[in-house]
Amino acid sequence: MKIFRFLTPLLLTIVAVFCFAPAAWAFCGFYVAKADTKLYNKASQVVIARNGDRTVLTMANDYQGEVKDFAIVVPVPTVLQKDQVRVALPNIIERLDAFSAPRLVEYFDPDPCAPLPVFSLNRSFTQTAAVNNAAFQISDGDLGVTVEASFNVDEYDIVILSAKESGGLETWLTQNGYKIPQGAKQLLQPYIRSSMKFFVAKVNLDKFEESGYQLLRPLQISYQSPKFMLPIRLGMINAKTEQDLIVYILSPQGEAQITNYRTVKIPSNVNIPVFIKNEFGEFYKSLFQTAYTKEGKRVGFLEYAWDMGSCDPCAADPLTQEELKEAGVFWLNDNSLSKLTKVKPIRKFAPPPLNSNVFISRLHVRYTRDTFPEDLIFLQTANRELFQGRYVLQYPFEGELKCEAGKEYKRSLPKRFEQEAQTLAKLTNGNIQDIRNKMKLSVGNLTYSWLENVQSWFGLD
Repeated sequence: MKIFRFLTPLLLTIVAVFCFAPAAWAFCGFYVAKADTKLYNKASQVVIARNGDRTVLTMANDYQGEVKDFAIVVPVPTVLQKDQVRVALPNIIERLDAFSAPRLVEYFDPDPCAPLPVFSLNRSFTQTAAVNNAAFQISDGDLGVTVEASFNVDEYDIVILSAKESGGLETWLTQNGYKIPQGAKQLLQPYIRSSMKFFVAKVNLDKFEESGYQLLRPLQISYQSPKFMLPIRLGMINAKTEQDLIVYILSPQGEAQITNYRTVKIPSNVNIPVFIKNEFGEFYKSLFQTAYTKEGKRVGFLEYAWDMGSCDPCAADPLTQEELKEAGVFWLNDNSLSKLTKVKPIRKFAPPPLNSNVFISRLHVRYTRDTFPEDLIFLQTANRELFQGRYVLQYPFEGELKCEAGKEYKRSLPKRFEQEAQTLAKLTNGNIQDIRNKMKLSVGNLTYSWLENVQSWFGLD
């Protein structure tokens, strides 16, 4: 890591000693792989930047099909004007995904026979962690639909609608060339009863060709409302199978939670067999499915909660101020927010935090109509405790071991390997015997001078 260039040789020695203890792993391990949204075939991504009653919502469009057939209908709490809608850069959501994705890290056991320094350090390192204001009104008395605003933003044609009843809204959308799937009427009705408006966008084909983009760019809307929620029910109209939703919530306060469903942390900070290095994607999918089933499927998982000013280990660099602004963070220049995040002084060898006024929560929801009949309602908290989905590979020391400590180290390994196998089986609902066999093959490819019989690890002859 770059930070080591600033350390003195003395500190390097101290760190090497501390690597014996799990509490010091952050200083001697490194990131290997991440479990990002590419693992899921049907994963929607939404970024919500919120402070007070103001929200900036960015929606990734993973639409598969002809661009001319694309249309999106999103319930919003108020009539949006042109200056409240923009198109975001496509890679901004990819950056958030990479930064917050569950990650795999690996560590290497030091030589247990190496002499220890004569000094000791009784101290632990801790991480410190619109233009169209006069929009025309078109009302159809029969359908009960009103066009509150109509404008164009880059390659998107947008209308803001209000409606008196869902059948009329469904008919209006169909008559105006929007391809609405069957079943929309039933899901539109609750939003109409709540007096919500409807943000409707489709692609302007001429402007899309002029843009030069091959894929649809994310749409970003901003509004002010005391409601901190995300409408997901309309996304279920076409859902024939379970859908994955990743929500990145950016806040100057702390961790965000779902209030109308349970929010639990994804199983994390466990040692697993080293062969998972080549199977991390499949491992995490199995882990998530196992946890999802165990929790009764009506639950949201916290996969990451961290201050944007740092990361450890880093799956990707923290977002810069420019990238955060692109993601909708609007409070960066507000000095009054500094009191919300009291950061401890930074050591001279550490780079300054990029931004300590942005806390990111990554929530992962797998839903169907039956398991999530309500829209998601969120709550911002003052909890700034750091959390990440993190899975550890710990490699045994390979050198010669003649000292007494080395012999004790050898005797401890079979129990450790068995614990890793049991942990993996529990996390993924896997077959313990298959896991043991894979472990023997993976470690058997390494050369250990002290290892005469791999099978004896588990007492399996």
